[in-house]
Amino acid sequence: MYSWIWRHLPGNGLVRALISLVLVTAVVYVLFQYVFPWAEPLLPFNDVTVDNQ
Repeated sequence: MYSWIWRHLPGNGLVRALISLVLVTAVVYVLFQYVFPWAEPLLPFNDVTVDNQ
């Protein structure tokens, strides 16, 4: 998959590396801003079974 993406990016190696960096940054941004907040209520991280005494 990564080689397919690399082959389809325009430019030489430096330009491809910069475009790849921008794409990875965009994916991380979308995950942290939209996907993780949406999925957080669906995850059982707040369901604790130990009582605080």
